[in-house]
Amino acid sequence: MRGLLLFLLAGLVAFSAEDEWAKVKALKTGAEIRVFKKGSTQPVLAQMDELTDDNLIVIVKKTQTAIPKDQIDRIDARPSNNRQVTKETVTKENFPDSKAQADAGTAGPATPSSSTSTSVSIGGKPDFETVYRRPIGAPKK
Repeated sequence: MRGLLLFLLAGLVAFSAEDEWAKVKALKTGAEIRVFKKGSTQPVLAQMDELTDDNLIVIVKKTQTAIPKDQIDRIDARPSNNRQVTKETVTKENFPDSKAQADAGTAGPATPSSSTSTSVSIGGKPDFETVYRRPIGAPKK
């Protein structure tokens, strides 16, 4: 009975690892990612290029680099949703004050005026989300 339980647990860990790797396979070429390698304190900031069963191929500063799967502790990806663009237009109308015009002695009728201003703002980048984490029970090489 205990052997069967261990077998099932090992199968779940293996299935979970493959499921996580499938999330990485779903990333599109050019996606912005962070790769945390074993024994490294700083992540590798890169763009997704392609994925094989054994390697993650990324682009770092226009150079293609392969990172072996067994050297990866975690992969984070920035969602590729388009950033929100907000456009705001404000129109202000100015109507002359007839009493102030009479006091100033200006000749001729005063006409209303208007001014319009438009601003565009682009939202910030979304935060990174973890798409792969080395399973706890995975063998270390």
